[in-house]
Amino acid sequence: MSKPTPISGFPEWTPAQRMIEQFVLDRIRATFELYGFAPLETRSVEPLDQLLRKGETSKEVYLLRRLQADAEGPAGDDALGLHFDLTVPFARYVLENAGKLQFPFRRYQIQKVWRGERPQEGRYREFLQADIDIVDRDTLPAHFEAEMPLVIGDALRSLPIPPVRIQVNNRKICEGFYRGIGLTDPEAALRAVDKLDKIGPAKVAELLAETAGASEAQARACLSLAEISAPDASFADAVRALGVSHPLLDEGVAELVAVVETAAAHSPGLCVADLRIARGLDYYTGTVYETQLVGYERFGSICSGGRYDNLASSGTARFPGVGISIGVTRLLGLLFGADALSVSRSVPTCVLVAVTAEEQRAASNAVADALRSRGVPTEVSPSAAKFGKQIRYAERRGVPYVWFPGAEGAADEVKDIRSGEQVAAAAGEWTPPRADLRPLVGEG
Repeated sequence: MSKPTPISGFPEWTPAQRMIEQFVLDRIRATFELYGFAPLETRSVEPLDQLLRKGETSKEVYLLRRLQADAEGPAGDDALGLHFDLTVPFARYVLENAGKLQFPFRRYQIQKVWRGERPQEGRYREFLQADIDIVDRDTLPAHFEAEMPLVIGDALRSLPIPPVRIQVNNRKICEGFYRGIGLTDPEAALRAVDKLDKIGPAKVAELLAETAGASEAQARACLSLAEISAPDASFADAVRALGVSHPLLDEGVAELVAVVETAAAHSPGLCVADLRIARGLDYYTGTVYETQLVGYERFGSICSGGRYDNLASSGTARFPGVGISIGVTRLLGLLFGADALSVSRSVPTCVLVAVTAEEQRAASNAVADALRSRGVPTEVSPSAAKFGKQIRYAERRGVPYVWFPGAEGAADEVKDIRSGEQVAAAAGEWTPPRADLRPLVGEG
């Protein structure tokens, strides 16, 4: 077999990195459950018509087809695509299972998603997301929009990573403002403003004119709104100072004030109102979120989401929701690239049980069984080499302890190969220090 060629955008972590990833997922999962979110996993594929309903995503969807599919046959299972986020499949799940769910329904979902975009640092074609959503029937109280940053703030604060700053806006502010200045296509204006960080204000002004029909004065007003940012509710005064009036604008300002003030009471400095945040997907209708990792702002958001009112609806059935998603692979990829995360050893093993001679392997296996039964990660030496070689094997892999079975009725001994300390021990009683039991994840 020839040497395989790597495929860009499909990360494969080392065992040490994978242990860090599992640690991160465990912390995130624990926080989600502390807030009462129940676990859910949906299928990886959705019908193409569902995937393409909302947002400009058609260029990113990976098709799923059988190798021998009949091009002339009925679409059926051939018209499937891999999901590009977890919100669209979740909305479909809610519609299909509404009769079995208790509302408001709170769920978390940690799964891989696929997007056919150009791979670059921190951006992949296959990646893991950790989502939370709250969905209700007919109406969803706005206070749930204020809860999202609290959960994410607690989840990310539980990790050994730099602090985060959650930027929040409300689509009603933008839409109400655009309508208040006379623009008739607020969606086009939102899409243009969403590109502000990528192309700058001059290009956005041109785009507003081309796609939203904005005059020069209207484009300036849109950019003035986008420039407003504040760590507290004072952003509302800055919006009113622009002199634009519309009922939807007033509603959005009130909702965003509640989000910012709730976050400030829970965790001062966590949220900042930033009115340039628009989010590109069309299905958002209220509060929107983007999260910056301090020191890594140039890479964009590592956690985003928002309020949606019309994504999960069919006929008269309507299930508005709000959700936010942590880009786990994106977050880890950036931190791995900067050597900003480390793990104390590259294997879970805490103890290596030495083998005195191959005919004595059963005795070493019995020691390992006794340690494992008490929750101590243990493996048995692969060979009955000289003890020095067995110790070096443990050292190379970062295993902190080597266990020596006693010969002819003598007591067993365990050696801390970092300090050299060796003491008598019984497999049914000995316990390593808590810090050694599992690999520790910390800053690099």
